[in-house]
Order: sequence, then C-alpha cells, then structure tokens
Amino acid sequence: MGLRAMPRCLGLIILLGLFAPAGSAVETRAPNILVIISDDQAWTDYSFLGSTNVRTPHIDQLAAESRVFPRGYDTNSLCSPSLASILTGRHVHRHGVTGNDPPMTAAAGAGKQKSAAFLQGREQLIKLYDQSPQLPRLLAERGYVSLQTGKWWMGDYTHGGFTEGMTKGGRHGDDGLTIGRQTLAPLTEFISRAKKDQKPFFVWYAPMMPHDPHNPPERILAKYRGKAPTLWADRYYAMCEWFDETVGEVRAHLEKEGLTNDTIIVYLSDNGWIPDAKKPKVDFERSKLSPFDGGVRSPLLVSWPGHIKPITLDYAVSAVDIMPTLLKLAGARIPADGDGIDLMDEEALRRRPFVAGQNSTHDIIEIGKPASSLRYRWLVAGDLKLIVSSGLNGATEPPRLFDLRADAAELHDLAGARPAEVKRLTALLDGWWDGR
Repeated sequence: MGLRAMPRCLGLIILLGLFAPAGSAVETRAPNILVIISDDQAWTDYSFLGSTNVRTPHIDQLAAESRVFPRGYDTNSLCSPSLASILTGRHVHRHGVTGNDPPMTAAAGAGKQKSAAFLQGREQLIKLYDQSPQLPRLLAERGYVSLQTGKWWMGDYTHGGFTEGMTKGGRHGDDGLTIGRQTLAPLTEFISRAKKDQKPFFVWYAPMMPHDPHNPPERILAKYRGKAPTLWADRYYAMCEWFDETVGEVRAHLEKEGLTNDTIIVYLSDNGWIPDAKKPKVDFERSKLSPFDGGVRSPLLVSWPGHIKPITLDYAVSAVDIMPTLLKLAGARIPADGDGIDLMDEEALRRRPFVAGQNSTHDIIEIGKPASSLRYRWLVAGDLKLIVSSGLNGATEPPRLFDLRADAAELHDLAGARPAEVKRLTALLDGWWDGR
C-alpha cells in the first residue's frame, strides 16, 4: 500500500521517520554506556602503547576500535579524588573530595577507620560530594538504569546516583571489590536484564585491579616470573594482564547479547603505578601520589562501533571530559558549569590551551578547604608540563618545567633555562585554580 492510500497521520509518521535528523526524538533509544576504570596502572603499561613488560590484548583491541587519546590525564594521582572527577565532571578543588580519607584521628591502624571522628568525617565528605552533579543521575533523566561495581568511596552506591550497586558503604567499596577478581556475575546479569527490559544502561566497572594485593593466577604469573627486577614487579605486570582478561570477558558478554554496536565504552585508569625497582613497594616519588605523568597520565579510549571513527589524537585531554562527552552522546542534559569539553568536538580540542590537575594529601587536612590538602598543581600545554609546589604538606620544591615530547620520563628540568615559559604557564595555572 502506497502513502496515498494510507491514513494521513500514518503517512506523516513514516515521513518523519525517514527524514528526521540524527539525534532527533524519532531515533531509537539512547546508547548503552560502559565505563571501564583500571586501578593503579601506569600509562606505559599497555602493549598497544609499546610496552614490552605487559600484554594487554583485549584493551589493545578496544583501542583499535576507539577514538584514542594517549595523552589523557586524571585530575589527581589518588583514587578517590580521581574517581569523583570522572563522575562529576569537575576538578578536585570544585567537588571537594581532595583525599581518600577524612582528617586523621588520634586512633591508629584499623581503629582509626572505626572511630567516631573518622566516620563523622566520612559523612561530611559524602555530603560535600552530593552537592556536585553526577553522571548516573543525569543519565537517569534520559531513562537509563545504572550499576556500580568495584571501587567506590562515597558511601553506598545511591550517593553516586546509581539505580543499583554492589557497595554498601565501606571505605574502599566493600562487596563491590569482588568484581573482576572473584566474579563478573553482578555486571553481566545486570546487562542481560537491562536488555530484556529494553532499558539503556550505564555500567561502572572499576575493579580493584591491578591494584594490590598483587595475587594473579599462577597461569598468568608464570608468563612474567623472572622477567622484571623483582617478583613484586612480576606480580604487578601479571595483574595488568589479569585485569585485561576481565575486560575481554565483559566485552564478550556484550557481543553474546548482541549489544556491541549499541554500547559506548570509555576506558582509562584512575592513577598511575610504577613498581620500585629494588623494594616491594610502589615508587611514590614518580607515580601514585606524585604530580609526574607516572601518577596522573592515562590513555583515554572512547569506542562506539559504527558511530565513532577509530583514530588516535595527540591532544592532551582530561578525565573531566568524560561526563560532557557521554551526556551529549546519550542526548542527556549537560550541566552548564562543568569543567570538561566534548571529546568528539575537534575544534574544542584544538582550541583548548591546556589541561591541569592537582595532587593532595592522602588524608584530608580540612574538609571544605581544598587548599589545605594541596601538595602540587600541574599543567600541560602542548608539549610543556609545569609542576608548581604548594609550599604545604611537604611540597616545597621550586617550579619544574619539562618538555614531554623530548623527555617523556620528566627527568630534565628546564625551569632554569626557560623562565619566561615558567612565568607564562604559572599565570595560566593560577587563573585555573580557584581553590581556597
């Protein structure tokens, strides 16, 4: 039957469907979203970026299908502040979660985390976090269901705006930390159920991997044993491959459910990790807790088969860019006061003058006063990186300047030879920072 024989209203509906522009309300439901976050993994430890220490075949394959930003940056080299920035689209001094724990108490060890003062401090910190917009809540306005798994610091999962979750309120993530290491069932079952219910979903997959304890299966550790200077490093590299294996399992489930082309995947690490070459510990001077790229840099991948063209781009980008990017792709409301830009917007990427971040104390000095916990601020503009000490909390070094193109390991300080660049970049950094 042709259009002339159809009822007028039905013909109009068909025409609207044929000629509606992309992104219009006539389109099918919003894409699913999966955010994958590695925990304590250096930006160098991926085989698709040239690592000879570790194998990451599943993340390599994801990268081959993604818009890849090898120069991605976290907002902090400490997990709780870093994760909070991903979900709020705000820098650390704006969302206020400047450390992992509230101010130190007189209690010691495990007793500290059970003390009334500690628990009250956590409640205060969670209330502060609740004042920021959160990605799952904004997606819920678009009809999304959401699931929290893995690392989570802000009380139970509902404080993140998730409709479902594994964490009941423990400091690190309690039951959520079984994901990846022990099971993927809560995640795969949620995805299958959302498909059955015809609901777009948002999944937060943030397993405590390769984070210590570094206890990989022997079948994986056997590939690495004796290849690094220490068994400690062998175990860390094996953990990277174990985590990568779980990424492959999650993606295989999407494929099994026929959801691969309907699902956006974002990947990054929360902060870096470099094994100490001589001792069984992390190199805190150059990675976790530090302002160096070993602590704050991470590849950032965005994949949506059939919709986002695979390409590698050299722009420096930030974890705060994830929120506006996903909200726009989902057709959801984007807060006007966010700190990020749309990673699909080539012009915005080209025009951005710099990305910046900060490093702060593990235990917050004073909740609600970001400057009290500050150690370093840093800025990346083109190939140059400036690190400025706060003068507080043991950070008293003079400004340092590095050319990341020529000196990716940040071993040659150029501040003394290029004072004009230090002055120019410091002015940009001061204009960005509004912590008090």
